[in-house]
Amino acid sequence: PADSVVYEFDEFRIDARKRLLWNGGPDPVSLTPKVFDTLLYLVRNSGKVIEKDEIMSAIWPDTIVEENNLNKNISVLRRVLCDDPGMHRYIVTVPGRGYKFVADVRVIEDENSPKASDSDSAVSGRASELPRPKSLFSKKKYTFAAAGLIAAVAIAVLAFGYSYFSSRRQIDSIAVMPFVNESGDAELEYLSDGMTDTLIGNLSQLPGLNVKASSSVFRYKGKNTDAQTIGKELNVHAVFRGKVVQRGEDIVLRVELVDTETENSLWNQTYNRKMANLVVLHGDVTRDLVRRLSLKLSGPDEQKLAKRYTDNPEAFQLFLRGRHLTQKITPPEINKGIGYLQQAIEKDPSYALAHATIARAHVSLTVGGEAHPSELLKAKAAALKAIELDDALAEGHSALASTVYFYDWKFAEAENHFLRALELDPNSAMVHQGYADLLGRMGRPEEARDHRNRARELEPSSAFINAMGGVAPDASIEKVRFAIDLDPENYFPHMMAGGFYRQKKMYAESVEEYRIAKRLSPHQTWSDAGLAATLIEMGDREGPRTILDEMILKSKERFVPPFCIAIVHGLLGEKEEALTMLEKGYEVRDPKMVFLKTEGRLKDLREDPRFVELMKKMRFP
Repeated sequence: PADSVVYEFDEFRIDARKRLLWNGGPDPVSLTPKVFDTLLYLVRNSGKVIEKDEIMSAIWPDTIVEENNLNKNISVLRRVLCDDPGMHRYIVTVPGRGYKFVADVRVIEDENSPKASDSDSAVSGRASELPRPKSLFSKKKYTFAAAGLIAAVAIAVLAFGYSYFSSRRQIDSIAVMPFVNESGDAELEYLSDGMTDTLIGNLSQLPGLNVKASSSVFRYKGKNTDAQTIGKELNVHAVFRGKVVQRGEDIVLRVELVDTETENSLWNQTYNRKMANLVVLHGDVTRDLVRRLSLKLSGPDEQKLAKRYTDNPEAFQLFLRGRHLTQKITPPEINKGIGYLQQAIEKDPSYALAHATIARAHVSLTVGGEAHPSELLKAKAAALKAIELDDALAEGHSALASTVYFYDWKFAEAENHFLRALELDPNSAMVHQGYADLLGRMGRPEEARDHRNRARELEPSSAFINAMGGVAPDASIEKVRFAIDLDPENYFPHMMAGGFYRQKKMYAESVEEYRIAKRLSPHQTWSDAGLAATLIEMGDREGPRTILDEMILKSKERFVPPFCIAIVHGLLGEKEEALTMLEKGYEVRDPKMVFLKTEGRLKDLREDPRFVELMKKMRFP
């Protein structure tokens, strides 16, 4: 009988007989009789779309009321349940029809509900029992007919159930959308973004599950894109959304898994935790999601999933802050991020992933930000420490490969570490891209192309990876513009586009792209060397001379890669000066010296004995 049923969903419990609602606490939630009736009717009909007229007839029988009364009840319930219409956790509005209660409802016996006094029972009022559909048949007259009908219905339900569950598709591809920071504090973006990145990293280790990379999903950040559109654009079966609220020492995370074909909610959950339990929260969300996806994991896969790089909550928060900043492209932000990562290591010296992330940040500062090559010594020390702490850490081997490549110029050793990183994490697009670059400098273009293509397959929306294809043999204007459109404020795609347009003798476009790159990143001089090459081909020698003078002047105040200065000297026909700067680049370990073998703008120097000697010292294969 309905009046002896207790319903449960998430942390909520409804006692239909006592007309009480609990939210995990000792005291019931206060609801007016009609609001309680509305909730009870929705829960009893969970999973089914209920027309507005049907609900109103059930809640207000024999009474004419305005639809606004129902709307108010739904609004109150959403507030009581901490529901959000955009998350579809409990009550979904079906436009033009009515409502649908989508949470998983469990039915238990009445005696298991919390005991309540008579006064408690009055909290929700003692309104009359909700009307039920009238019996289709008289019990005395139609016993056999009713039995036949029940049997027929049972057979139909079983047939439908078998058809539904047997045809229900397996979710083997997913996009973890950027978690929404609902704390009202922009400074906490590191938390929502960091939780997204961490979950993507955890899930990406699992075989049989295609997880879209961060570069693919973060372009949707701040946009209210529906699940079906995302499913079509990213070719995934499901999207996973989350909303994060931090209030002091408390954190609330609301998550939902949505089928991209039907937009049905497959699962939703609310996690209420203390910030001190942030590390555990990440593990809980990952484990629960994997369970809902019905993924079958091997023992090693389960170990990977359960692995924690730190148990220190403060270290973990500092790590999230630091990684968030080191993923930026400007030296000030990267340096600030390194500071947070160092604080994380102070809290937990055994935090291998933090050491590896510091190493990667120093590589970015040197190779992209043109910091002094000594930064690579810091990168190497951090990478070695990461591997010492955890030899199975792909990020550690990848970072070490980069330092050995760009600083030590030990190409075979760098290759071994790249291969080890790919063995540990074959789905790392950045490792494939780094290895492709190394292979290209080693004179193995076919292998380089394969890894470059694999990197693009893994991260098709990465501006950096797509830009690296701007000088590939199959490069096209469409591919170059696509890289720029992915991140118009990133200097790197513009710089690579400048080189592409120069190769195609589209000089006006080349000049424009190089100048945009310089405007977006004034510190770097790689685009200066590129612009000088374009101007030379256009017959302009004054422009390159001005560029060279500015580079030499800057080099007196800070590090300017000698390799870049050498290129401009060479373009102006100043071979002695160019060779002198290349020799200086060798002495200071300029990381751009790895381009010596393949740099086309130095072709006029290749026969010179000093150049030949440099090639020998660099030990190119």
